[in-house]
Amino acid sequence: SSLGGHGYKDMACRELRVQLYQEQKDNFWPPTGRHILAQYDDDTVVVYQAFCPNIAEYAVKNQRFGGDHFSYARMSWIKTNFLWMMFRCGWASKKNQERVLAVRIKREGFDHILSKAVTGAQEKELGCGRSDVRLQWDPDHSPCGGPMKRRAIQLGMKNERLWGGWIVDWLPTCINDHSLPLYVPGAKEVWARVDRRDQ
Repeated sequence: SSLGGHGYKDMACRELRVQLYQEQKDNFWPPTGRHILAQYDDDTVVVYQAFCPNIAEYAVKNQRFGGDHFSYARMSWIKTNFLWMMFRCGWASKKNQERVLAVRIKREGFDHILSKAVTGAQEKELGCGRSDVRLQWDPDHSPCGGPMKRRAIQLGMKNERLWGGWIVDWLPTCINDHSLPLYVPGAKEVWARVDRRDQ
């Protein structure tokens, strides 16, 4: 596997960098294999998580997990690939996944989380209980929803200690109303087209 994507050097810069999908596809992304596609630099990596509005709004306001609706005992899945995140949450249309957050974490924290990750097969082979970090490589998907030969990573976590002091900042990236910045227009319409194509 490899870590690929566009980085930037200013750790204080909190804006997400965007680029046309076709440009990324043609110039940067490998078509096959297991790859961690992410926005990153030497110090940080951006990961995405989908939550219900209550959890997401609390996290953005307080810059940490918490509130009455969040539990560290429940497995939360982070993804480094924005399109993969949007496909899995139905472009922010699925129940309790209406808010997608971009969470910038320290690179050393991401590496630490990876070092603790095991697959389901590894858990069975080692005869251990469920790990605090579960790793899955799933088929990546195009914006139209079609599966690709390239595999995308997702990491499931359920232990508060894993987050420690790794989080740098939180950004709302996709919502189905206009109450927060960085709104991705047409999210519902994109998913409606994908949903029709899959039928």
